[in-house]
Amino acid sequence: MSDNVPAALGQAILGSVALGYAPVIDRQRNILATRLTLAPLRAEAGLDHAATLPALSAVWPKGGELLSPKSEALLAELLTHPPAEPVQIEVPAFVAADEARADALLALKAAGHTLVLAGLPNAPLAPAVASAFKHVTLDPSQAAAAPAGVQVMHTGVQGTDAIEASFQAGAVAVIGWPMDGAYSAAPASGKTEIAADLQVIVELMSRVDQGDDIERLEQTLKRDPSLAFKLLRYLNSAAFGLPVEVTSFRHAIMLLGYARLKRWLALLLTTASKDHNMRPIMFGALRRGLLLEELAQSFEEREMRDEMFICGLFSLLDHMLKQPFEKLLQSIPMPERVRQALVDETGPYQPYLELVRAIEAGSLFDIRERCDSLMLAAGELNAAILRALYKASQIE
Repeated sequence: MSDNVPAALGQAILGSVALGYAPVIDRQRNILATRLTLAPLRAEAGLDHAATLPALSAVWPKGGELLSPKSEALLAELLTHPPAEPVQIEVPAFVAADEARADALLALKAAGHTLVLAGLPNAPLAPAVASAFKHVTLDPSQAAAAPAGVQVMHTGVQGTDAIEASFQAGAVAVIGWPMDGAYSAAPASGKTEIAADLQVIVELMSRVDQGDDIERLEQTLKRDPSLAFKLLRYLNSAAFGLPVEVTSFRHAIMLLGYARLKRWLALLLTTASKDHNMRPIMFGALRRGLLLEELAQSFEEREMRDEMFICGLFSLLDHMLKQPFEKLLQSIPMPERVRQALVDETGPYQPYLELVRAIEAGSLFDIRERCDSLMLAAGELNAAILRALYKASQIE
């Protein structure tokens, strides 16, 4: 996928919709899919429904997507002209109950698409239509009313406790985010402790920040060969786009320099946890970093673009390491502008971070308000979202 393709599509076609995304999480905290919501940005604005879906298909990662149109006209277009690749499609209960839609729904099912019922119908669906749905998305308060034989996915779930409660209530998956606000609990002792499997990365980041020579950096990395392998795998991924294959850590430093290396050490730190419960957090952190980097493409300073990437990655580090940012700063070096955004909630990156949070929440009002304050066009934002989701799929 070339970067100019989604940008052009976003400006021409996606300028009238607001996109949001959230992970679909199973009991083992694996990410089953990404739910992409599409809503008209303004009720009075026209929307080219026939052109929007092909635009998404051109850049949206193949496999693992759950499309959730919040416009009846867009959903109607999706039902009559579905993507060529099989996808999951969330269908509101009132649409599923419409007899005029029955043939289109059954045709989608026959073509290999997976239908997910959104909410409960007022009356039982026709048997043929009902058999097309194996999953239903419900608010946790509605779970007890789910029809027999249909697996329930809870939607709009926020926080680790809420996610666990949904699984205890019988949900097979949840759609939402495990974090709910900033992590503020202080550790029992006044000292900040970093898990042993992350210590090497933190030490590397400190040594790079201090400008240590390559030999010392290599010796540090050799203490954990799996990290060296993972770093090289990231650097050689399609998302990174280097013109040659990186064959060693020394080679990476020669190609990137110390400043650019920091961002990939930050990525290692936020994806190295072996705790399965952290998978949704790592999912969110990677996409935040990539999206903030995409939004910073107009910045003249390369350093600021790298820092925006780090800001997004580190914005969930408090949840990953279960320590407030004030404590984490004692051991993990952060650029000053990143510190301002994460600790003081100020600085040039803070408005962009708030925009990303609004996108994760699917909050149409907040997305509009933050775009307006940043003088950011909807098409430009949506193109950045799709590029970031695509690149995340390439890295993972």
